[in-house]
Amino acid sequence: MTTPLEPADVVPAPVEIVPAATDDREWAAALMARSDPWITLGRGLDHCRRACLDPQYVVFVARRGGERLGFARLHPVGVAGSPYLASIAVTEDARGQGVGGHLLDFVEALYREQSRHLFLCVSSFNPRARALYERRGYERIGELENYVIDGASEFLMHKWLRRD
Repeated sequence: MTTPLEPADVVPAPVEIVPAATDDREWAAALMARSDPWITLGRGLDHCRRACLDPQYVVFVARRGGERLGFARLHPVGVAGSPYLASIAVTEDARGQGVGGHLLDFVEALYREQSRHLFLCVSSFNPRARALYERRGYERIGELENYVIDGASEFLMHKWLRRD
């Protein structure tokens, strides 16, 4: 006799991360515009669309079974010639499933050969994201007070991709 699988017993399909096509970049802009920290930062759809369609940035999309789950947007030489993770977001339904971690793993592996460093900023009002980055080895190296909005800081974070 077999027993039905409990939800905790079901292993989700692997996450695939691929370069974003133009429609993926549009989707990423819409996800940004309806998510924090961009809502709190006052970044509407037009701003998010310009950011996601900017050809100087590379965008990768995480998918499972063809469904978009999240994205990462990077500038390859954004901080002192090192890669800068400008945006990362996961759909509400996919949060807590490791998608953000998969995106970070992908980005770090992608740039490890060409750079020793990876940088990102996280908003002071986003402690959950900051905790994720700290667990993954990122260290706060600076604070930009009142940078985007008054009363909030952006924390510049850094991770060593390799030491040689």
